[in-house]
Amino acid sequence: MSTSEVVGSAGLRAHWHAVANVDSLVGSPVGVRLLGDDYVLWRGPDGNVVAAPDSCPHRQSPLSAGTIESGCLRCPYHGWLFGAEGVCQEVPSAAAGVPVPPRAHLETVYAAEKYGLVWICPGEPAAPIPEVGEEDDSDFRRINTEVQVWKVAAPRMVDNFLDIAHFPFVHVGTFGGAQDPRVSPVELEELEGGFFGYRYEIVAENPDEARATSGSREPVVERAMSSGFRLPLMVRSTIEYRSGLRHVLLLASTPMDAESSYFTFVVWRNDDFDVPAEEVIAFDRAIGEEDRVMLERLDGEMPLDRTVLVSVQADKASVEWRRRFAELVRG
Repeated sequence: MSTSEVVGSAGLRAHWHAVANVDSLVGSPVGVRLLGDDYVLWRGPDGNVVAAPDSCPHRQSPLSAGTIESGCLRCPYHGWLFGAEGVCQEVPSAAAGVPVPPRAHLETVYAAEKYGLVWICPGEPAAPIPEVGEEDDSDFRRINTEVQVWKVAAPRMVDNFLDIAHFPFVHVGTFGGAQDPRVSPVELEELEGGFFGYRYEIVAENPDEARATSGSREPVVERAMSSGFRLPLMVRSTIEYRSGLRHVLLLASTPMDAESSYFTFVVWRNDDFDVPAEEVIAFDRAIGEEDRVMLERLDGEMPLDRTVLVSVQADKASVEWRRRFAELVRG
């Protein structure tokens, strides 16, 4: 199955995908791309996020180039006005008393806000947005990051985020230099929030720029970690230090199309909240940049057939994710 077939699958369209930060929905509509289709997002007059195809039904102008008026979206071409649930409220060129054409209304898709992100589902949702229990724990704070565009297919990203064998090679510039390249056997299990993966321990370098994240000034730190997936493309990584500090990451890979993806990560931490958020996530950003550089060197297509790629025991989590993911997209 090719990446283009994956992007077009009904299975992916029946799940939620993170496409933007909630903070981006201020003052202007936002255009996003998901599974090869373009959508426009805005906050409607009732305060709820509206998501619809980024095309005016009149003459197909991109609505994301329009303006917001009291929660309604004004098309930049002929001024048609769309309100809550995409209902067309005004056609400026029409004579007084002439009703709005029935097909003038936008065909909206499911939209939701969670964890500081905007999520959309183009089809009928088959499962809820994954739960992260730390969101409702007052001992934890949430830190959001920007939504980036990576020139890589989303399945490649999930495969990478489930893998620890690349740490001492790809991440030698951040934390991986102290890690033994040999990977001990792992057992797959159910993790928090319905994620599925494995637990492991590593010894990580702790340079000056990492100390705001680790909460330690030691040159190396021991990390008790878990990494797991939630279909179709979500990964949760949990890092716990000896001090009791927990650093939870939700890694969201969203397929814009067959070759490009949105990427963002959300962090939850049970620290004392004194360290500025930007300092806490600076090291995670650097780690993500190392991943991006490596992944953008790869061919865009991620083979799902188990006979194409050679895998070893260290790839156990990725192999299981690819098996389940292939079943989902093939229906």
